[in-house]
Amino acid sequence: MPPLSTWIMAARPRTLSLSLTPVAVGASLAFAGYGELRWPAVVVAALAATLIQIGTNLHNDAADSVRGGDGPGRIGPRRVTAAGLVSAKAVERAALLCFAGAAVAGLYLVGVGGWPILLLGLLSILSAWAYTGGPLPIAYTPLGEIFVLAFFGLGGVCGTFWLAAGRLDAAAGIGGLCLGLFAAAVLLVNNYRDAAEDRKSGRYTLAMALGRQGSGALYAALMLAPFALLAALASLAGAHVWLALAAAPLAGGMIWRFWREPVGEKFNAILAQTAQVQAVFALLLCLGLLL
Repeated sequence: MPPLSTWIMAARPRTLSLSLTPVAVGASLAFAGYGELRWPAVVVAALAATLIQIGTNLHNDAADSVRGGDGPGRIGPRRVTAAGLVSAKAVERAALLCFAGAAVAGLYLVGVGGWPILLLGLLSILSAWAYTGGPLPIAYTPLGEIFVLAFFGLGGVCGTFWLAAGRLDAAAGIGGLCLGLFAAAVLLVNNYRDAAEDRKSGRYTLAMALGRQGSGALYAALMLAPFALLAALASLAGAHVWLALAAAPLAGGMIWRFWREPVGEKFNAILAQTAQVQAVFALLLCLGLLL
């Protein structure tokens, strides 16, 4: 039986905040806009979102190894299946358990939010599997960043807003877009770092299509656009959302590092810290909304 530390490694805890921040922002927007907050539903939504992300990471770990990826030339953190720490079957079983746990939590959420939550939940689990499963995995195409923006931004924020307030409005969409853009930046760093190794397993990601200059420009746009969107969000949710602008220097520092650093192990830190910038932005946004 693999030790707990091995399973924690497989879960990729450094980026799990990408699941929790949309729930926090969606709940804060609902409370700020309508004074409504169904706490039990928000807590269960956070659990379900985290289980889906962990399940996705585990499925990715096993599927990439089977397809011949994550070899010895990989720059990023070790993957437990490719490293021989856990069998692919065991990792896949763990992924299925996570998806099953998310589905069970989803039963309660469907009772609260009705068919829109059922549809969102089914699409989330299906897309999580399709990310590295099936004949043409999303992760092996230039569409990965769009997938992440949709589910780790718009879906997470709007779904939580619906659960908390029983309705949707434009502020939820803008908030979801803000967080989704950051999440897409995290994936872009991952794919840019791994481009050379990914080619060997047949991937053709957006980072490969864009090259260094294009990837650097897109990363800058993804990191700066959420701050530009604060103007629209402020008109809908109040001026206190400008508090999130305090995270802008952190985003600027990450852009500078992306352009300056050669591809190598330092991009592991850039990836983790890009997720941290999103977490700081989300925390400040939530504080502004709740003031």
